Amino acid sequence: MQQAANGCTQRNGVSEDHSASSSQQNGTELTSENNAINGGPNGDFSPKIIDKTNQDIVRLIGQHLKTIGLNRTVDLLMQESGCRLDHPAAAKFRQHVMDGEWSKADNDLAELKSLLESSSETLLEMKFLLLEQKYLEYLEDGRVLDALHVLRNELTPLQHNTVRVHELSSYMMCSGREELQIRASWEGKGLKSRTQLMDKLQEFLPPSIMLPPHRLHTLLCQAVEHQKHQCPYHNTKTEDGLESVSLLVDHHCTREQFPCETIQILNDHCDEVWFCRFSPDGLKLATGSKDTTVVIWDVDPDTLICSHRKTLEGHSYGVAYIAWSPDSTHLIACGPEDCPELWIWNIESDELRVKVSHSPEDSLTSCSWHRDGKKFVTGGIRGQFYQCDLEGNVLDSWEGVRVNCLWCRSDGKTVLAADTHHRVRGYNFDELSDFNILQEDHPVMAFSVNRTDRLALLNVATQGVHLWDLQDRCLVRKFQGVTQGHFTIHSCFGGINQDFIASGSEDNKVYVWHIKRELPVATLTGHTRTVNCVAWNPVYHQMLASVSDDCTIRIWGPANKHRNPRPKSGLGDAASSSSNGSVWLDMGS
Repeated sequence: MQQAANGCTQRNGVSEDHSASSSQQNGTELTSENNAINGGPNGDFSPKIIDKTNQDIVRLIGQHLKTIGLNRTVDLLMQESGCRLDHPAAAKFRQHVMDGEWSKADNDLAELKSLLESSSETLLEMKFLLLEQKYLEYLEDGRVLDALHVLRNELTPLQHNTVRVHELSSYMMCSGREELQIRASWEGKGLKSRTQLMDKLQEFLPPSIMLPPHRLHTLLCQAVEHQKHQCPYHNTKTEDGLESVSLLVDHHCTREQFPCETIQILNDHCDEVWFCRFSPDGLKLATGSKDTTVVIWDVDPDTLICSHRKTLEGHSYGVAYIAWSPDSTHLIACGPEDCPELWIWNIESDELRVKVSHSPEDSLTSCSWHRDGKKFVTGGIRGQFYQCDLEGNVLDSWEGVRVNCLWCRSDGKTVLAADTHHRVRGYNFDELSDFNILQEDHPVMAFSVNRTDRLALLNVATQGVHLWDLQDRCLVRKFQGVTQGHFTIHSCFGGINQDFIASGSEDNKVYVWHIKRELPVATLTGHTRTVNCVAWNPVYHQMLASVSDDCTIRIWGPANKHRNPRPKSGLGDAASSSSNGSVWLDMGS
């Protein structure tokens, strides 16, 4: 025990009796002069007087070193710095808790009472947690009478958390240790459960008295997560914690790791390509064209290469919109504004399930599946708005709603519809209710909603891409760069956490933004006419598809060295045309 220069009493629970062997550290023989400085046998330290920030840093380091078992080092660090890791009363409290000396720990609480910043309720909760652990340990040891005494004479008189007290009393009926641990979701008597108890108790103690558990590790994790959020190209799944990162350098993803390079050009369509969408399982891509066909492509998740699977023919009009069922087994294809019918395809059998057409006056140009995959909604700008089953039977209809785009929300009830009054409104077919959600000043040509069901991405005529918060009903961001007049262009959310936005543009480019930035993080060039639609693979997040009036589909991925090796299929070194008319591009390493 030592009185430090800053007036803090030293108490770290480690012996200060250092053997003579400590006179040589790190391979250097210590003189009598520096023995005094470094805690050698000559005597005491001269503790430094350091500012508050450095005291906090020393305490954080000390706590971490103690956690990994370097107790002797912690003791020396605290002596030389003149700091203390914990208040003496708190250190004593911790030791009694870890030793299971419950009466002493209870007495320590009385000593800590004056140091607590919170109300008496805090002290009551801490006392309750101690008695709960004491009770469970008695039960595990078979000391049923002692456990009953704790329950009746110590826990119950507190009149605190009576629901939990009743639950604890039911554990009396447990047949043994295993059943007790399972029913109580408890680790059992020992170091692990007492450490967890101490972590809970520390939450009630001010950090000046006792540091929150694993504080340095928590701060480092927060720093790493902040760097990831600030990284404009971060699009990889990483483990929580610090095991997969280096703390020696800042986190940094390069543009080469981002889907910025054309890795394949698909030429199977013979006219403008209007729409594309990946299946929810990420293994298929559907593209719709003015040439009246839908092409289904198989996705190789290792190489990100698409191969032709099936061309779906027979549509009376061009295919301007496609929607996959949630289980990736069915697909709905809609036509342009003068199209009165839609097609439901079974993709597993590549067969037409049903063609839906109610009236030649209808306009069925948009659709969306409910999350159960058993029904869908469809509509168009002539005022049709239907809810149908998988056989195309109309279950419900809403009169007079001129629909540009539809989206079924995850609640299974609400349908969002962009109408010709520049609004997005919510419709509930079960309750026959409708309500306004957002209002734009210009026509909403298309929109989509992210998987949290919170954010909506709108393509607005002459304005570009807008991000709205559906819950707060406010405009969050207007993304810059894209050129949009009155053509229908479809944008999308994408990336590992849907942290990115991608959209086509009338200037023949694909624009990609980070969701928190207005300026694009990438502008992708290659198409020679308007890019009508962009789709981000929902499973294989390094893959992006875009379709254009230039009749092509482009698959975008990271630089070659950041992709898995391409298969040995005899493809040429530079580029190879496949039998289906696609081109695979090797961009080099």
